[in-house]
Parts: sequence; structure tokens; C-alpha cells
Amino acid sequence: GRLPALCKAGYRGAIVSSYATADIADIMLRDSAHIQQEDARYRQRKKLDRSSAPEAPLYTLEDVRKMSKQFEPIPFHEWREVHKGVRVRLHHAGHILGAAVVELELLDGGEVKRLVFTGDLGRRNQPILNDPETVERCDVLISESTYANKLHPESGDVKAELHRVICEAATRQGKVIVPAFSLGRTQMLVYLLNELRNENALCRVPVFVDSPLSTRLTEVHREHADQMSDDVQKTLKLDSDVFDFDGLTYVQSQDESIALNRRRGPFVVIAAGGMCENGRVVHHLKNSVADEANTVMIIGFQAEHTLGRLIVERRPELNILGRRYPLKARVEIVNGLSAHADAGDFQWWFGALQKQGGAGQIFLVHGEEKSLAAMAKLTEDCSDLPPVIPKFGESFDL
Repeated sequence: GRLPALCKAGYRGAIVSSYATADIADIMLRDSAHIQQEDARYRQRKKLDRSSAPEAPLYTLEDVRKMSKQFEPIPFHEWREVHKGVRVRLHHAGHILGAAVVELELLDGGEVKRLVFTGDLGRRNQPILNDPETVERCDVLISESTYANKLHPESGDVKAELHRVICEAATRQGKVIVPAFSLGRTQMLVYLLNELRNENALCRVPVFVDSPLSTRLTEVHREHADQMSDDVQKTLKLDSDVFDFDGLTYVQSQDESIALNRRRGPFVVIAAGGMCENGRVVHHLKNSVADEANTVMIIGFQAEHTLGRLIVERRPELNILGRRYPLKARVEIVNGLSAHADAGDFQWWFGALQKQGGAGQIFLVHGEEKSLAAMAKLTEDCSDLPPVIPKFGESFDL
């Protein structure tokens, strides 16, 4: 997220990524820059002391445009020399489209050392993404640890749950409001609804994706469909667009979004704002939570102190945009759509690494204290050295 700031600060080298990541980064960072610039203007207008320095965003749209020219995307699974004595190869991480486990070969005094960085690892057997790919023995491994101390709830049959929730709401002539992140979760949900529609297993209610950002990111998924799972490849032989179906509308303008608030159910809205703190979903919730005919369907983790968490906890009253609303709508939680590896996935991934010879040294990052401790226990047999949990600012000679 800070790549434009890095380039703004003087970095002029290549930014190596997968092709899908390059396309996604351009879209999301432009959106981020736009929001930052609007926020900076708002804060400046609210300032009492006009003589102080103007508010400045971390980076601007122009910074993103310049940064995008530095991307040098490469295919998965092919070694590419990026500097003298430095080669890189990407493997599918299975987290979001384009996400990669990065494998580096470094020539050090005539000796080749191999370093692997997992990034965020995804889960196995997910609907649209390839499984995370394992790697061969390496000298240094840097691994994330986000959910190493947890097992995700059993997903059961996610499609059956979606069918039940939507059709029950339809019998009440109610709306189904689905808060969803624009990248990953929205596309996965639309894909599953498309499968249900193809199987004639979904009641005929209109579905709206209310997020211009989601629409642009879905187009990137279409363009890189060849990088998706075998299930997607099989479906594409029968259905040329797995992210569209009869009755699905991608909402663009703000006026169209506002009109949905006046529309009578039944219908489904998949709206931007995964934790219900911002985005168009907030307005849909404001206009829907007080009606017991409606349903709020939660499909992802909701952090503490967010509106999404309060909905999951079924608080009797919610503060939305400065006003209090009774929560009378049904709350349905559909598990099984998490994009993050859990303890079982990590055990599988590191078990495969151990069979390939393990790692010389393992560094564990990107996790809370309990998850890092669990990951240290889980990885201890993959190396002759104990895993290291670096402190902030600590450096190591490799």
C-alpha cells in the first residue's frame, strides 16, 4: 500500500510482481490516492488555523501513475534475473488473485543461497483460486503467521447456506445486505452465486454488486481467468463469464446506489465495506437493519469495535452515521470464505517443505503473539535451528 510513497521518496528500480498483481495494484492504489486526497482536502477545510501547513496525502494520483510505470510483471514458475546475481521465481500463494510466494536465488561469494518469502498464504480447495504452492528446500524462509493458532470453522456447504439465506429472505420479501471486501471476497461470492444460478438452485431474485471498485477488480479477474483454479477452467468451458449471470447488476453511479435504498425487496446487495465501517454498505445498513424482513449476511471476519462486529454480536441497537437504529433484521453468518491459511493449512504447507529438506533458518512475522508462538511450535521440525521471531527494527546477517 505504500509503494507510491516509496517511489515518491526516490526508488527508481523495478517493481517485480505477477501480471495480475500489477493490474490490481494500479486500480487499488489509484483508489487509495483518491481517498487520501479527498480526506486531506476535508481536513484542511476543517482546520481552524489556516496559516499552518496544508494537509498532505501520503501519495497522490500522479505518484501512482509514475509508480505504475516501474512495474515489471513476470509469469509464475519461471526464473527471472532481476539483478546481477539475483534471480526470482513466483509460486501461487492462493490468497488473492496474483498473490505470490517469492523465491529468490542470491549469488553470495560464489555460493548460491535461496530465500523464500511466503507473503499471505491462502487456503486449499477454495472456489476460484489455485491452492497455495509449496517450495523446495531453502536457506532462509520468512513466513507469515496470521492464523497459525486457529482453525477456521467448518465451511459445510457454502452454496447451500447461500441458497437458504437468500431464499428465506425472498419469502419475506426482504433484502439481503452483504458487506464484502472489493478484492477477493466479492468475486468469490459472485462466482458461487453464478454456480447456483447455473444449477437452477437459486431463487430468482435480483443481485446487485454496489461498488465501482469491485466492478473494476472483477474485470481484472476476467482478464486473468487463466490464473484461476481448475474448477474455474472447467466452468469456463460451459459459461463464458463466471462473474455474470441473468439478474446480476454491477452498480456504478451514486444515484443508482441511492435508488436501491428506496427499492422494495426481495433482492441481494453485495456492497463495499467488509467490516461495515465505510463504503456504500453503511447506507444500505442504515436503511435496512430496522426491518425484520431483511437479512444482514456476514461472510468475513469482523474486527473488534467495528460496526460489523456489533452486528455479529447482535447488539439490539446500532449507531450508524450518527443515528441510533434498532437491529431487527436477521443476522446470518456464512463461514468458509476466509482467504487466509489456518493452522491446518500451515501444517500441510510446512509438512511438504519438510519432505523437501526444510529450511536452514526460519523467520516468523505478521502475527500476534499467540499466533507467532503457535507457528514457532508448528515449524520447529522444519529446521535444525529454532525459528526466530524478529523484533521491530532488528536486523540479521544471512
